[in-house]
Amino acid sequence: MDARQTLPPEPLLDTSQLATYLGVPVATIYDWRMRGIGPRAYRVGRHLRFSAADVAAWIEQRHDPEQRAR
Repeated sequence: MDARQTLPPEPLLDTSQLATYLGVPVATIYDWRMRGIGPRAYRVGRHLRFSAADVAAWIEQRHDPEQRAR
């Protein structure tokens, strides 16, 4: 099997792109990671990368419970 066939179909986000997407400082992404509450990341060398699908799933888990009850 060719390695290219096992890669995710979407590009991976770097930490800066994720922070911009979520509207938070880059330091917040690193803080969430240290506390184990951020989206799942992939380590590529010394860099972190985030799958858009993982980020979407992580966001979905954080629905405001007040809105779910309505």
